[in-house]
Amino acid sequence: MFFRFTTAGESHGQALVAIVEGLPYGMAVDIGKINHELWRRQQGYGRGGRQKIEKDEVKILSGVRHGKTLGSPIALLIENKDWQNWTEIMSVEAIDPAEAGPKNPRLVTRPRPGHADLAGGMKFGASDLRDVLERASARETAARTACGALAKQLLENFGIDVRSHVIQLGGVPEAPLQKSWEEICNVTDDAPLRCSDSSVEAQMMAAIDAAKKEGDTLGGVFEVVAKGLPAGLGSYTSWNEKLDGRISQAIVSIPAVKAIEIGTGVRNVTVPGSQVHDEIAYKDGSYARLTNNAGGLEGGVTNGEELRVRGYMKPISTLRKALRSVDIDTKEESLAAFERSDITAVPAAGVIGEAMLAIVLANAMREKFGGDSLPEMLANFENYRTSLRNY
Repeated sequence: MFFRFTTAGESHGQALVAIVEGLPYGMAVDIGKINHELWRRQQGYGRGGRQKIEKDEVKILSGVRHGKTLGSPIALLIENKDWQNWTEIMSVEAIDPAEAGPKNPRLVTRPRPGHADLAGGMKFGASDLRDVLERASARETAARTACGALAKQLLENFGIDVRSHVIQLGGVPEAPLQKSWEEICNVTDDAPLRCSDSSVEAQMMAAIDAAKKEGDTLGGVFEVVAKGLPAGLGSYTSWNEKLDGRISQAIVSIPAVKAIEIGTGVRNVTVPGSQVHDEIAYKDGSYARLTNNAGGLEGGVTNGEELRVRGYMKPISTLRKALRSVDIDTKEESLAAFERSDITAVPAAGVIGEAMLAIVLANAMREKFGGDSLPEMLANFENYRTSLRNY
């Protein structure tokens, strides 16, 4: 059995939809928790005007009855409130070519550097790059966040928790913060940038203000941590079953995320092995690592320590201070098109990172412990934990 999902929808279309498969029968579903995750995704200092329009809430159309999963696919819907302003531009019905100009006042022919606009337009031969940017938009991640919220609720049944925090933004601080699980848990959801150090957070906010005045954008680094994982998720036997590979794809698939780090992976290349590899101890009836430089993964398999993943997000590609581009119709130099945008979205990317990590882990748990119903899956899990204690 696998946990998987797919999404559909455009940034200014009628709605975002998602289909989630693989949740066991009988799992309690809390819609309020899904909506809270959607709210968290929309927060953060430096966000743009879209967040004032959209008040994301999920509708569950199928797969849940009387608050519990049926074991069948779950259909989710998130309406786009901004759709009312785009009904002609994003209409499903065909438009008479003679009316194409008046009906399409937001034609995009000047691709934005850093976006999928030009590459996607070349791929499909699109004459209006809106056909590309509407789906390539980070708006799609609202649907992913809802799917991830269901994955989180599955993991909660096994004592697994997933959290995130911002550890660097716009080069502040000079080196990314390193914080304990307890410090991460103390970060409140309404913190401006979801940073565990208030003084550093104030410096980050000042950097955002400066970038806004310049019509620029900022990137940064978020860390996602999962606690309570058993050893043995993932596999070392085949390249595509290695959990670090699956996690890497999930995190880098988030728009604007260009790199990932697991544990202290970047630092490790500069120091000798004696300062990298986590020594092993046995105490209180279980194995433990004396350090966690591996970030909870060895050989593509969880080792029972905290799983620590960092996502490196580039500055958002839509700038008020437009970059140079070329009009695809005239081939003449022109400033890039501008779409409503944020100054930064690193805290939101952290929330999406939680969702994507939870989805990968939920799938790994379903692979490992199977079960048609939640009680059956829990029984398989408890049997495995007993075997680990006896190893």
